[in-house]
Amino acid sequence: MPDLSAETRSLLASLDVPADALAGDMPVRSPVDGREIARVVAATPQGAHEGIAAARAAFLAWRLVPAPRRGELVRLLGEELRAGKQALGRLVSIEVGKSPSEGLGEVQEMIDICDFAVGLSRQLHGLTIMTERPEHRMMETWHPLGVTGVISAFNFPVAVWSWNAALALVCGNSVVWKPSEKTPLTALACAAIFRRAAARFAASGSAVPDGLLVLLNGGREIGEILVDHPDVPLVSATGSTAMGRAVGQRLAARFARAILELGGNNAAIVTPSADLELTLRGVAFAAMGTAGQRCTTLRRLFVHDGIYDGFVARLKSAYESVTVGSPLDEGNLVGPLIDAAAMERMQQALDAARALGGVVTGGNREKAGEFPDAFYARPALVEMAGQAGPVLDETFAPILYVMKYTDLDQAIAAQNAVPQGLSSAVFTTDLRQAERFLSAAGSDCGIANVNIGTSGAEIGGAFGGEKETGGGRESGSDAWKGYMRRATNTINYGSTLPLAQGVSFDIG
Repeated sequence: MPDLSAETRSLLASLDVPADALAGDMPVRSPVDGREIARVVAATPQGAHEGIAAARAAFLAWRLVPAPRRGELVRLLGEELRAGKQALGRLVSIEVGKSPSEGLGEVQEMIDICDFAVGLSRQLHGLTIMTERPEHRMMETWHPLGVTGVISAFNFPVAVWSWNAALALVCGNSVVWKPSEKTPLTALACAAIFRRAAARFAASGSAVPDGLLVLLNGGREIGEILVDHPDVPLVSATGSTAMGRAVGQRLAARFARAILELGGNNAAIVTPSADLELTLRGVAFAAMGTAGQRCTTLRRLFVHDGIYDGFVARLKSAYESVTVGSPLDEGNLVGPLIDAAAMERMQQALDAARALGGVVTGGNREKAGEFPDAFYARPALVEMAGQAGPVLDETFAPILYVMKYTDLDQAIAAQNAVPQGLSSAVFTTDLRQAERFLSAAGSDCGIANVNIGTSGAEIGGAFGGEKETGGGRESGSDAWKGYMRRATNTINYGSTLPLAQGVSFDIG
């Protein structure tokens, strides 16, 4: 195993992260081997308040910059991400435990959202609305909202920040970012890459106000300051449903906006007409990729009873043979859980499933001799008679609960019978079944797929879910509207003053 601490410092230096950022007391451990790789400087409460004040001042200046010019800064950010893709992708793999392709894929997602946002900077459009009053025009306009707070989770430490930051910046907002305390290094790297882009933007003759991006590494106390601050009208928070419930209530108390990306207890349905080769690959990646630590990870699988035995036998073979080990070694498909607490929660869920009669394949800890301080687990496939106990919860680990069904409507109802509503899928070659799944009578999730798994969303579509997933939307489509405020305007270009709805108010 290479010296990950030395490699980490080298990667950060190559991305222009200042050395004094690593002279703090906040420890960072790599889940690859469980060892400490750095100590970073954490924000203080006073520093958080000062950072938000700087972001507020930056917003007041940045909102006056024409949107296409704001897009130019994001274009340069995309260029700098391209230049730093290899280093940042490697850093993601070290700090989170993702495979090299997944680490690089996360950076590519950042590049993609920058491209999307650049085009969007010329399309922040409102409507012209027909009015009942003669010689009047009615329209809507969209304006920058203010300081955008971003609270991100460890499993996508940089992509989710970029979804929010790229859109917020082109919309005219400043950004204050509180990353997961488990992934501060990739955040430092992103801030350094942003400074590179800002320097190029300034060199072209356009000023970048200080405080346009403020990074606040730290724990819960710093996040609470961001959530409660009156100068932060919008907070986008990614994490558990419990976290989102607390954040949402605190934001609602001061009438601030929330974009919440919370838990996902995602399901897929395998019908008798499914292409089983395609289905096997789709289920395997969705359930085991990133060691089950995606919010869109497949956690429940409903298989038609007519094909159950044969398909599940093949799926078990995949679970038993999939390679588990260091994600930095080529060929390993399943890397580590983030920490000991994640392993403990996985084992508790498996014990609860066994107590309900579940039959467990896999789930055991592996590589403990090679990595005593890291937590690798063989993905678990659990055959259950029905949905009870841990099946109804989201356990952030590679556990797939498999159940039989006989009727499609029954399977759809079972899929929807959980508190979360993020992602879903059906595997079928029957057009009627596919369209029913996508209809109002089908999946109740924010993401509904046909013949692909539940994970792997692209930036072109709005990302998010319903129910306890929070209802927020990030990334593509018209998600940009969440970062702006709408004004309805009526212009009278005549010489009289007709009132709406035929109201008369004659003062003589």
